[in-house]
Amino acid sequence: MIEGDHTTTPVTQDEDSSKRRQILDGARKVFMDLGFDGASMGEIARAAGVSKGTLYVYFADKFRLFEAIVEEETVHRGASNFSFDPARDAATVLYEFGSAWIAVVCRPGGGSAIRTVMAIAERMPEVGRRYYDCVLEGTINRLAAYLQARVEAKELAIDDCHLAASQFQLMCQATLFLPFIFQGAPAPAPEDVHRVVSSAVRMFITTYGIKN
Repeated sequence: MIEGDHTTTPVTQDEDSSKRRQILDGARKVFMDLGFDGASMGEIARAAGVSKGTLYVYFADKFRLFEAIVEEETVHRGASNFSFDPARDAATVLYEFGSAWIAVVCRPGGGSAIRTVMAIAERMPEVGRRYYDCVLEGTINRLAAYLQARVEAKELAIDDCHLAASQFQLMCQATLFLPFIFQGAPAPAPEDVHRVVSSAVRMFITTYGIKN
């Protein structure tokens, strides 16, 4: 509901939500194409198919608009469907997680989102911190909790599960993430993801697996 509107009905709420969605979609494209500094409210209004007046009803400036987009991104990525069933064996879960993680961070459009957050984090540190806490650190913590369960099940021998989770996440990104994020390569092919993640799992299990 727009503040000051005293005639709200379910239809009006739906229309309000739809308009906001329309603005966010247009703004995301402009930010991804032009970066934060290159984007203007006028360009965003054109991309969203709304007037500048309508745009300012929903968002006071492009900082607030960018913040809303990052908030959506953190919710989407933070809720990514990583399965950490503590009863399942480590090799299987790690391979599935690694493959899913690369699909998230190297998905078309995803690299631009990360680059844009990195570029604006110095001016909007709260946005950068929220993205880091919800997406990156949150995922590492969930993986660390799974690894701790496998330590207790006597499958793995790890002193610092948080460190081990961070190590595995970065091993899965090797040769895939940096070329993608710096636009040196397109999103990795499935066979490349399989090769890198499989290698990461082997290295991890060799290092931390309990030898029977």
